[in-house]
Amino acid sequence: MDINEKSFALGSKRSIIREIFEYSKTRAGEIGADKVFDFSLGNPSVEPPAEVDKAIKELLLTESATALHGYTSAQGDLAVRKAVSDNINSRFNLNLTPDYIYMTCGAAASLSICLNAVVNKGDECVVFAPFFTEYRVFVENAGAKLIVSMPEEKTFQINVSDLESKINENTKAIIINSPNNPSGVVYTEKTIKAVCELLERKQKEYGKVIYLIADEPYRELVYGNVSVPYLMNYYANTLVCYSYSKSLSLPGERIGYVAVNPQMQNAKNVYLAVCGAGRALGYVCAPSLFQRVILKCINAKVNVEAYEQNRNLLYNSLCEYGYECVKPDGAFYLFVKSPLESATAFYEMAKKFEILVVPCDDFGVSGYVRIAYCVDKKRIENSLPGFKKLAEILIKK
Repeated sequence: MDINEKSFALGSKRSIIREIFEYSKTRAGEIGADKVFDFSLGNPSVEPPAEVDKAIKELLLTESATALHGYTSAQGDLAVRKAVSDNINSRFNLNLTPDYIYMTCGAAASLSICLNAVVNKGDECVVFAPFFTEYRVFVENAGAKLIVSMPEEKTFQINVSDLESKINENTKAIIINSPNNPSGVVYTEKTIKAVCELLERKQKEYGKVIYLIADEPYRELVYGNVSVPYLMNYYANTLVCYSYSKSLSLPGERIGYVAVNPQMQNAKNVYLAVCGAGRALGYVCAPSLFQRVILKCINAKVNVEAYEQNRNLLYNSLCEYGYECVKPDGAFYLFVKSPLESATAFYEMAKKFEILVVPCDDFGVSGYVRIAYCVDKKRIENSLPGFKKLAEILIKK
């Protein structure tokens, strides 16, 4: 083959999430969008905060086009990076400066940059099941090997004993995603402390740095009094990957950042490696308009009440019908145990009721499906009779 075989393989087969999403659009054209209950894609249904629209309009009306749409510094506009570092410092009692912030095209770019900055060929990167399917793509593209640590049963918290068994002299990085996609689980402070204490011991044992990469696009989407530990406060060798896709409902604008903990070993060199990885991958100068939007909206947040209402309606209804669900404390996903041994078989049966859920074998945990409830509440309400009929057929009470 004259082309890159790895790239061909990735391009010729989309992720299962995207496959289902494309099917839903086709099906909607055939029978009407109101009759297709698509829960595949984590595409926010909540409107961006009012400050965002206001900021965009003000910028377009008051700034010159050349200034607004021109290049920023490769790592991002200095004023924007200062606003980001100041925001982190005020919220989490840290001492970051703009020189440790790299603006990116969303969390996917942040993860790819971090991995390419710290791993070398032959290194291993541990992820916690269930995990976002693209982690495998990002890790392997950076030249590392993906190692999966299995969770505690029922709670889906990190199983620290299993993690310890997966760490060896080749381990270079750990990715933690909390709130988690696809389960919606928020890792507790007790869990985080145990993980960080283990990593400290392993660093000493192997005489090397093990990086902790925090993937945090859902940090702001939590319910009740749940809090998400900020990993830089628990472990020095931490890089944070953040996206405003969910916190500001701007997934299509692709804006986020990498934050390097200034307390980590050789922090300045790590940041320079982040800059170099961004350069090599072509991720320099994140969209300038939305960098400026972030500057104006640094403290804005979406109203998560609608997501919480959707969660309660869906979780309570499915549990009432007999489904076994993991109650999410954050994000906007419900992780449901398939009534059939095969999650794919359940997905195919649900399709007969025009219900589209994501089988999670590719997420590292078999026998579960993910339901993205970041949709209009009416879609959930209209889907419930189908979920109930499925339960009546498949679940023995």
